Amino acid sequence: MPYSIFGNKFTQHSGINELMDDLNEGVKGGDDILMLGGGNPAAIPQIQTRLTQLMQALLNEGKLIDTLANYDGPQGKNSFIEALVDLFNDIYDWQLTSENIMLTNGSQNAFFYLFNLLGGNFSDDKKKKILFPLAPEYIGYADASVSEDAFVAVRPKITELENGFFKYNIDFDALKVDQNIGAICVSRPTNPTGNVLTDQEIAHLDRLARENNIPLIIDNAYGTPFPNMIFAEATPFWNENTILCLSLSKLGLPGARCGIVIANPDIIKAMSNLSGIMALSPGGIGPEIALPLVKTKEIIKLSDEVIKPFYQGKSEKAIALLQAKISTPNFKIHKSEGALFLWLWFKELPISSNELYKLLKKKGLLIVSGHYFFPGLDQEWQHTQECIRLNYAQDDLVVERGITILADTINELYA
Repeated sequence: MPYSIFGNKFTQHSGINELMDDLNEGVKGGDDILMLGGGNPAAIPQIQTRLTQLMQALLNEGKLIDTLANYDGPQGKNSFIEALVDLFNDIYDWQLTSENIMLTNGSQNAFFYLFNLLGGNFSDDKKKKILFPLAPEYIGYADASVSEDAFVAVRPKITELENGFFKYNIDFDALKVDQNIGAICVSRPTNPTGNVLTDQEIAHLDRLARENNIPLIIDNAYGTPFPNMIFAEATPFWNENTILCLSLSKLGLPGARCGIVIANPDIIKAMSNLSGIMALSPGGIGPEIALPLVKTKEIIKLSDEVIKPFYQGKSEKAIALLQAKISTPNFKIHKSEGALFLWLWFKELPISSNELYKLLKKKGLLIVSGHYFFPGLDQEWQHTQECIRLNYAQDDLVVERGITILADTINELYA
């Protein structure tokens, strides 16, 4: 059956669909598949117990069936939005109102709205792109625009650190913002690398965005104040020219599909109109479950005292295993500053990262090939074929078995 241009674009193979198919395969495969690829958060017992208590309370009080039996408005559940307004105003004094926040069916949904509002073809025959100032960036961005050739990215500066680590920083000398750019977009912490842009880098991007009258989009899905998977110093950032995106997924509710967008009222209204047309309204289950946590600020306490130390400890264990088992000096790890991934660089890798992915998959280990994480980077760069993303959030035994398979494979390739 022939499809439209839209249909052909969105039915073709994509990195994000491969990742999600692998994630589903990992869930179905049980012990036969070592799932170190997708972005599924860890099953943290204390978080799961608390969420179970909240859901049981909703069921006992009849609120769960009320939520399931009624639509919210296109902007999302009012009570949750108002609780978020109070939370952010109380801890950051951002002077938000309910017109500054909307909910979406997950962050991926939010970025589809944003990239197509701010980038693509315009009525004056101009085309604007979304600028990623620090490649690599999130795999899910790559296919989130209706328009072709919708993104442009900038190579990072690479600083090699002691003890087998390295770090990416924005190359501001190479960063060009002109009338062809519709928005600047960064993730903080960065998915896939776990990089946390410094306060100075964020301030510089904000100045560039304001000077060019375009918004700065910050993907804060792993950031502060919740779920606060940040292991470096980072000051929360928002102003009227910033679009800040958060999520309940990494709090432990990925299946609830709840994204949170904080922006100026014009952006929120435009996105709400899109939400009404495309989805009627965002789902209300996640917001209803998390509402008591936000109202009492327990969401901050859980993020600071449970989630952050859990992932930081898991990161340190995985790094120690990788460095103990992989023998080649060509192996480098991006400095782990947040999120739930490690970004691994194998200099002069004898095969491409995608071939490595396929080889490991045959051995029962799922990782993600790094070549998917460079949307908008047109020039050939060998580095894009030398990296992989590894999720360290699974059970310790699963992580150790997976790292052992990876290490044995890499050591053989470099032998």
